[in-house]
Amino acid sequence: MIDKALLAGVMTLLTLSLIMSYSLSVYTIRYLEYQDLHFFMRQSAFVLLGFLIMVFLTKLNPEKWLVPIGLTLFGVFFIAMISMQFLPESLVHAVGGAKRWIRVGAFSVAPVEFFKVGFVFFIVWSFSRKLFNKKKMTFVEELQAYAPYLFLFVIAVIIIAVFQKDLGQVVVLGATLMVLFMFAGSSKKFFVSMISVVFLAFVGLISLAPHRIARIKSWWGTVQDSILSFLPFESMQNLRIDAVKEPYQISNSLNAIHNGHFWGEGLGNGQFKLGYLSEVHTDFILAGISEELGFVGLCLVTFTILLIVFRIFKIASKVENPMEYLFSIGVGLLISASFILNAYGISGITPIKGIAVPFLSYGGSHIIASCIAIGMVLMISKNVPRDERGNIQ
Repeated sequence: MIDKALLAGVMTLLTLSLIMSYSLSVYTIRYLEYQDLHFFMRQSAFVLLGFLIMVFLTKLNPEKWLVPIGLTLFGVFFIAMISMQFLPESLVHAVGGAKRWIRVGAFSVAPVEFFKVGFVFFIVWSFSRKLFNKKKMTFVEELQAYAPYLFLFVIAVIIIAVFQKDLGQVVVLGATLMVLFMFAGSSKKFFVSMISVVFLAFVGLISLAPHRIARIKSWWGTVQDSILSFLPFESMQNLRIDAVKEPYQISNSLNAIHNGHFWGEGLGNGQFKLGYLSEVHTDFILAGISEELGFVGLCLVTFTILLIVFRIFKIASKVENPMEYLFSIGVGLLISASFILNAYGISGITPIKGIAVPFLSYGGSHIIASCIAIGMVLMISKNVPRDERGNIQ
């Protein structure tokens, strides 16, 4: 028996994504002269395909199919991300010089969304075979044991952050990988050391890209007064920079959230979707939901995300197979990190990363990839011991 609560939570968000893709895309449809149901119909196709794939995966035997599916995701989309840099423009959709999408007929596929799931699976598959429950190692032995995974991550960073200019996805993968190191049995010393190295690498990636520096300065200009007011040291005030105009998107995102108040303006009655927030049905969908459905709607979305993550971790805590245990945790971490980064970005707490909200934002690649990940977890949930009522013991 699969975990019905997890499936219900996912289907709730997918249904809401259909409603909001219709409500929030009205200005984009008028501006680009699309048909009224353009985004709704496309999102419906993505959700239906994702649902069918998810249901199909739940019917499979995890002992037989989990490894082939996971390794195929990793191998195929790792090759796709490398090869797309050499494909002609007729086959690759590029924005700002960054090749992130491969054209497939009338649609575009973002390989990185599928690669994230495959990358996590490959890591935990290898962990479970070589490192899980291994005897205590010295720091040097740990470094040698984890070096191949760090090298693989560096390659992924180069492909995603340098060639695709998508630092947000690297942050999600990096955070997930570091936590998986801890669950795989790494020492606190090694964990802290890796966090320090990742932080320095993150700073380096920012400093090497002028557009990222500009984005950081723009963000700092909006939060410096709030942060520096808590720091009494005079020397800290030197961190203050000249007044920077608040980023257009963030300003309107915060106004949309404020405009929603507690109950919201009502479905379809949002004002900031009318050209103030560009394509609010994608990365800024939480701001659109906040304006139309209010604080109550945002809380319901957050609760549903928490329910999904809780059920995934609940499944992970009960399975006996180390690979299934680590993979379930990895999927939960991917969903958590993506939601947090998006929520923090649209509220101005951190710079915008361009991360989609799991199961909510418009877009086929992340919807289908997320459904595949959940389908694999639901496949695993069939191995969880249950009582006579079907509840996890």
